[in-house]
Amino acid sequence: MTKFPLSTTDIYLHNQTVWDRLAREKCDWSSPVSAKTIQAARNGHWRVQLTPGELPAGWLPDVRGLRILCLAASGGQQAPVLAAAGANVVVLDASREQLALDEFVAKRDGLTLQTVSGDMQDLSAFPDEAFDLIFHPISNLYVPDIRRVWHECFRVLRPGGKLLSSFYNPVVFIFDRDPELAAKGLLKPRFALPYADISDLDAEELARKQQKNEALVFSHTLAAQIGGQLAAGLILVGFDEVHQPNPRFIIDGYMPTFMATCSVRPS
Repeated sequence: MTKFPLSTTDIYLHNQTVWDRLAREKCDWSSPVSAKTIQAARNGHWRVQLTPGELPAGWLPDVRGLRILCLAASGGQQAPVLAAAGANVVVLDASREQLALDEFVAKRDGLTLQTVSGDMQDLSAFPDEAFDLIFHPISNLYVPDIRRVWHECFRVLRPGGKLLSSFYNPVVFIFDRDPELAAKGLLKPRFALPYADISDLDAEELARKQQKNEALVFSHTLAAQIGGQLAAGLILVGFDEVHQPNPRFIIDGYMPTFMATCSVRPS
């Protein structure tokens, strides 16, 4: 396939614009939690979503007093709940409009949290060993190099600190997205892994996606998603798979397509 001349900065700025739009449109990940949800969290009854399923037991039992980085996880949902539950929360995200939703909930409900605009691949805004926990729900499909993400996570976690992350099973990126095939219930392999819009779509398809202001995505391999964490120095202590509750692709009906990991920086 032809490689297209899009730099890492081009990709970042494009996806930033896309998520600003999605925040304005109040997509599923851009719908702030209610004041009732925040009050419940203050009373000790809370949950956050790493995947559409429940967090496995023991992954995040108590957050009171913890320094938590919500990494590429803005939108007025996870960060305010964790802050209401007693954590000291910082949110980093590329989209200012997504971050504004966290700020809206914080102001509405009298919460203290910090928002930072930035790239998940570059956590230089934070010193070494700054956090007890990183909460990183499905978002690294929007960057080309997740190994940089894992190395930065290792650096900013304290010894004994924990990284909770989630991502799509890369199998969802293999198949042709022709709606006529989907209507017939047919799966046609088209793309080899690791998939990337910028190298696997033809020029017309890529231009159409950019013109429609749709995010540019990268599948990454399991070697990069899991092996990359290990190579960064983290230790994998938990793994989970979850089915898509609202299938978008045929493959979602046949296997769990969400994956989640719990990793620890050694003491």
